[in-house]
Amino acid sequence: MRDHVEPGHRGAPGCEDRELTASLTWLDPTDYIRVPWKNGGGASVTIAGEQLAGAAPGDWSGVIWQLGRTSIATPAPFSDLTGFERLQTVVGGKGLLLDTPDGAIDLSEPYTVVRYDGGTPIVSRLTDGTVEVVNLIARRDMVRISMAMVRSGESYALPPGTHVIHACAGQATVVLTGSAYDLQGDAALMTVGAGGLAVSAGIALVASVEKL
Repeated sequence: MRDHVEPGHRGAPGCEDRELTASLTWLDPTDYIRVPWKNGGGASVTIAGEQLAGAAPGDWSGVIWQLGRTSIATPAPFSDLTGFERLQTVVGGKGLLLDTPDGAIDLSEPYTVVRYDGGTPIVSRLTDGTVEVVNLIARRDMVRISMAMVRSGESYALPPGTHVIHACAGQATVVLTGSAYDLQGDAALMTVGAGGLAVSAGIALVASVEKL
């Protein structure tokens, strides 16, 4: 379930008699949606996203932006997402290379964020087994996106827009407006607006989306 979060609350949602706020929302992994790849070669787990009014889940023609996780177990061509911007990072395993006509995009080390055109012809190459990746995909004509990996002891300035803060390594404690929140087991928070974020434990993936 998706619950609003009281500032200062730690751990999973569900405490009684909380004052709820519209600016911070828990994203429960049990609510994440499994969406087929556009090329039909696999599926990703959608953590958060936005679609055009009336678009059906999984209909790529209706996607405005989407944050998701997926496993890559065998080399394969990527979906043609012309008109979309892609940000990607490896959060499990290592050794991913993306072969393009202009050379390889290097994702061999985990938690490295790369940006590329969704219409670029790509074939994945695995040098050390299966990897787990997180993708932020968005329509260039509608939104601007960014992604950052924030580690324990680091702070990060949230730009204007919508932000998804994801425990990509399974655990993270994040501090927003002076209150700490524990994210466990692939959980995430969504918040809106510019501000400051700090991580006191683990690694947090911060995906940001700003409408044009």
